[in-house]
Amino acid sequence: MVEYNAIASKASLDEVFSALAHPVRRSLISRLAHGEESVMRLAEPFPISLNAVSKHLKALEAAKLVKRRWEGRVAWVSLDSEALVVARDWIDHYHEFWTARLDALESYLDAQSEEPDE
Repeated sequence: MVEYNAIASKASLDEVFSALAHPVRRSLISRLAHGEESVMRLAEPFPISLNAVSKHLKALEAAKLVKRRWEGRVAWVSLDSEALVVARDWIDHYHEFWTARLDALESYLDAQSEEPDE
């Protein structure tokens, strides 16, 4: 069995994947990939309340996917990609594992098909 213990980051994989499970949060992340935005501006395209958007942002903050800073009365939010890197590394690890396993299966099946029938 393969174990993945290379997570030495401040972000928990469970929190990251849980936060990314909601489509509104993924959309917020996509918008923040273009740069810092105010909470008010981030909330504009969504058919939900500002309070609901703020709760989604808090979930993203808890997963360490975004950072919030205050400038007077305006809250600004930016992407913190470190947690995404941790998730990507975890996915890459299992991609490599399964690629190797499937390559081995393919080699085995090729060898089986080359053997003469009895």
